[in-house]
Amino acid sequence: MRLRHLRLHALLGVLALLSWGLVRLTVTEEGGVLVVPPHSPDYFSVGYRKWEMGENGLLKNQLTADRMTHYSDDGTTHLDKPLMIFHNETAPSWVIHAEAGILSADGKDLQLNGKVKVERAAGKGVRPLLINTSNARVKPETHYAETDEWAELISPPNRTVGVGMKLVFEQPVHLQLLSKVQGKYETK
Repeated sequence: MRLRHLRLHALLGVLALLSWGLVRLTVTEEGGVLVVPPHSPDYFSVGYRKWEMGENGLLKNQLTADRMTHYSDDGTTHLDKPLMIFHNETAPSWVIHAEAGILSADGKDLQLNGKVKVERAAGKGVRPLLINTSNARVKPETHYAETDEWAELISPPNRTVGVGMKLVFEQPVHLQLLSKVQGKYETK
């Protein structure tokens, strides 16, 4: 009986040593070092949609994109074909399209890259407006946009162009072209 116990203990000891050796030879995800490349995405979404409500419970603005990718190292959100709509209770909404965009970690700055189109439909007491430009910076919280690039303002039948633009698209709307301003205006 002692010999049986001795064999059993020896067998268990050998199995324990083999198990320990196999664990040392095998690299596990838990024990191994996981190297994350700098500026790598931590999550993404295809068909991204975000709505923000105002204090009154009405839709304040919405942001959609074909694809959204979030990066954990700097907290930025990269957007493919972003579309931002700023709703207004008393006037037509402002719609901003771009080829690409980067939203800051705090959500206060939206850098729109490539071609940018800003539109406002006609409404009571306001004419339609189309702005073509590129590489614009938008501050969603304060309803403000600006660019240092060429900008074209079309409000039929009038057309104005210039370099650099500042736009506040909350009532009262304020639009300013900064330099090299030229226009074509039709009078009645």
